[in-house]
Order: sequence, then structure tokens, then C-alpha cells
Amino acid sequence: MILSLKRINILGVGVSALTMPLALEQIGGWIERGERRYVCCTNTHLITEAQSKPALREALNQAGLVTPDGMPLVWLSRRLGQPEVGRVYGPDLLLAACEAGLGRGWRHYFYGGGPGVAELLAERLSGRFAGLQVAGCSAPPFRALAPEEDRAEVERINAARANLVWVGLGAPKQELWMAAHLGQVEAAVMLGVGAAFDFHAGLKKQAPLWMQRGGLEWLFRLLSEPRRLGPRYLVNNPLFVGLVLLQLSGLRKYKL
Repeated sequence: MILSLKRINILGVGVSALTMPLALEQIGGWIERGERRYVCCTNTHLITEAQSKPALREALNQAGLVTPDGMPLVWLSRRLGQPEVGRVYGPDLLLAACEAGLGRGWRHYFYGGGPGVAELLAERLSGRFAGLQVAGCSAPPFRALAPEEDRAEVERINAARANLVWVGLGAPKQELWMAAHLGQVEAAVMLGVGAAFDFHAGLKKQAPLWMQRGGLEWLFRLLSEPRRLGPRYLVNNPLFVGLVLLQLSGLRKYKL
């Protein structure tokens, strides 16, 4: 069955009208049909950045799925006429896909993170999901790659014959990387999940569930890493709210 999911226009970014089961069904369908797509787990920060970065906005809108990664996008999606939408959070999607693929032979490749992080992540996930098929792991340097280095990374991924490539390069680098490598990477699905690598490798703590459900995960992360994340949240969050109010009031219109 080929799903046709609605997109909700939030500041010119088409967020998929999703639940976790629908996301897994769509991903499974791509794998079965041998299609090549990518998934962006998107939050308010990314959508705000896309306002001044046309390449990022294009990368998001060309994705096979743009998941509502944070509760503000879930609430907005419901406000804009899609009451069934649920959160599809990158770290949760990673766990759900690992479990869903156990009886289906899905092969997972982990690309990104700091030195040794992808391997640690694969080790911990293999301990959690008996029978998990890990096709491979690699982490590029943080600098821009030369063309020959990039080709070597793609060849390494393709040689592993993975179905899903989990990309942990951080936003917006991972979204731009997936868009640029669609058609080069032979796996059915690339999924940008950012901080999920550090969370599930046990290197960083996730916000408590009550903060996640209340849309306060940003506050937990801000308090955990104030120097790195302060400019992001203290500038982008008010900007996002202001732009959304303009859209909801009809004073500003956005095209997909």
C-alpha cells in the first residue's frame, strides 16, 4: 500500500501529518519497494533557520517525511486542521524502527557522531534489540569533506547494503547532506536524527517525559548546555512564535 500523507504548511515548510505507526508504515513501504527517500525529524529551530536559508527549506520540502519532532509542531498541526497528528521524535523513531525491523531483516547503518559514537550506539542498540542487523558504522570528520573523501564515505555506506542509514551530523548539516546524497546513497531510507546518537549511546541525558510532553525539552537542553544552545533557543524561539502568530492571523502567507 502506498500512503499519501498530507503536509501542514508551517512557515513554508510542509510538516507531515504523522503518527509513529504511520511513519513506520511509510518507511517499511519504501524498503519493500526499493525506493530511495530521506526523513527529516524537524523542530521549531530548524523551521526558523529555514526562513533565512533557502537551501535548507528546499531540503526539508523535498524530504519523503518531515516529522513533527517537537510538541509545538504537534500542537500547531492540530490547530491547522490535523487533529490526529502525534509526535514523531527522532530518538523514539530510531528505537521504534529498530524494533519494527527485527522480523523483517532491516539492516541499519549509523553515520555520524563524534569519534566512536556510532559504534557505541550500535553496541548499545544491539544489546537492547536481540537480532538487530547492524550493517556498519562510520563518522566523517567535522570539517567539509573533499570530493574524493565524500565519494569514499558513500562507497563505504553502499558496500554495507543497508536498508536504513541513520544520520547524526547535527542540524542543519544532516538535512543538507541527505538532500545532496539522495540518489547516491543506495539505501532505501536516510533518517536525520541528530542528538539521538548521543542520547542512545548514553553520552547525554534526555529530558524527562513530563518535560517532553509539555513542550519543555528545549528548556532542559538549554540548562544542560547553556553556552552552546543559548543563542539558538533565546533568539529562535521568540522569532518562531512571532512568525507563527503572523501566519495564523493571516498577516503573512507562506507557499510550500
